[in-house]
Amino acid sequence: MGLRKDSFAERAVSTLAPRLISAALQVLHWTVRCEYVGADELFRRWRAGEQTIIAFWHNRLVMMPLVYCGRDMCVLNSESRDGEIATRAAARWGVRSVRGSATRGGAKGFLALLRAFRGGADLAVVPDGPRGPRYVAKHGVVHLGRMVGVPIIPLSYGASRCWQVRSWDGLVVPLPFARVCFVVGEPLQIQRDADEMMIEAARDELERRLNAATVAAEVRVGARTR
Repeated sequence: MGLRKDSFAERAVSTLAPRLISAALQVLHWTVRCEYVGADELFRRWRAGEQTIIAFWHNRLVMMPLVYCGRDMCVLNSESRDGEIATRAAARWGVRSVRGSATRGGAKGFLALLRAFRGGADLAVVPDGPRGPRYVAKHGVVHLGRMVGVPIIPLSYGASRCWQVRSWDGLVVPLPFARVCFVVGEPLQIQRDADEMMIEAARDELERRLNAATVAAEVRVGARTR
């Protein structure tokens, strides 16, 4: 009986949680005031039909569907139950997912992202996911940028009023009627023939640009998160 109850509870959570997340995001979509800083080049690329790789920290993922709503966007989600919930919630906003992680199923996820890109999708990548450390970029997104040959575009946001989850990433959830500022950093192009030293330098530079975008966004709205 205990096993059946657990299984039913897990199915219920997997079914209801994506709907609740999507409904909460819709409320934010209706109520928050958004502004974009440094986004002209990104929007120009999208208007021209150019593919991109968007990179953002794990704790800034809540608002990202609002930025690229309507685009053919593909994101990597873990193979855990939380990843399943995230996949279903993202699908309700037209964002498709591939499954894998940096710790398990990483090669499968990386190849699936490559296939999605070759099929015409933009890619959304979380450099410090899935378990951190927070604000520390891993090499995966840099290798991805080298393979597909398009710039990696750093993106972050700050919210004037928010709730920060007590988790490893400190997830930043804007509150209704908050001011939300999205800051787009300078695109980072990775050379196809980049060696290990160049890859490490690019990883460090992406981390720097993402952190700078995060600070700039929070300063813009008078916010400060940990």
